[in-house]
Amino acid sequence: MPDEPPPLSRAERRRRTEARILEAARELFARSGYDRTTIRAVAAAAGTDPGLVMRYFGSKEELFARVAELAPDQPVTGPAEDVAEVLLASLGDKLRGDLSGTLAMLRSMLTHPDAGREVRAAITEQQRQVAAAIPADDAVLRAGLIGAITLGAIIGRDLLHLEGVRDAKAEDIVEVLRPAIHAIAQSAPAHAPAELTADLAP
Repeated sequence: MPDEPPPLSRAERRRRTEARILEAARELFARSGYDRTTIRAVAAAAGTDPGLVMRYFGSKEELFARVAELAPDQPVTGPAEDVAEVLLASLGDKLRGDLSGTLAMLRSMLTHPDAGREVRAAITEQQRQVAAAIPADDAVLRAGLIGAITLGAIIGRDLLHLEGVRDAKAEDIVEVLRPAIHAIAQSAPAHAPAELTADLAP
């Protein structure tokens, strides 16, 4: 008869319970956002008591802070062509990785002030690095548009589940976006047709 495993220590039992709570919270915040996720729902999903969730994490805000995060970006340096490839590689990594923390942050950013600030701070820092590498007078605008495109790809596929995007592979999304990101980053002299420009003029 095999030996029974030794009983878990109190510290190990707590660690496992915390891990279950964090996993349940990450999934619920990503699916429902900050406002619609409750401590009671998190406790039920984790198979524990709401009071224990509060004892371990203090409040819903503190629990949210533990699980909601934007995946960190690597520093962006070098010429515009290299910067474009770094951004595309970073987008591909995000789309292939575990986005639950990022999705929790993105789903909550319009209703939860802290989430909105975190998203803006993370994006702004990278945009400044990108703008410094773009050889154009409107570099800040171009960097902002690149940020909007890459963020929109994540939101469109994994939050809005847009048709054509929701089932797309990360590498396919990156390949379709590659010409556009390079054109914006390298300040490519692409202009709208003259008749369209005339129609848009005030």
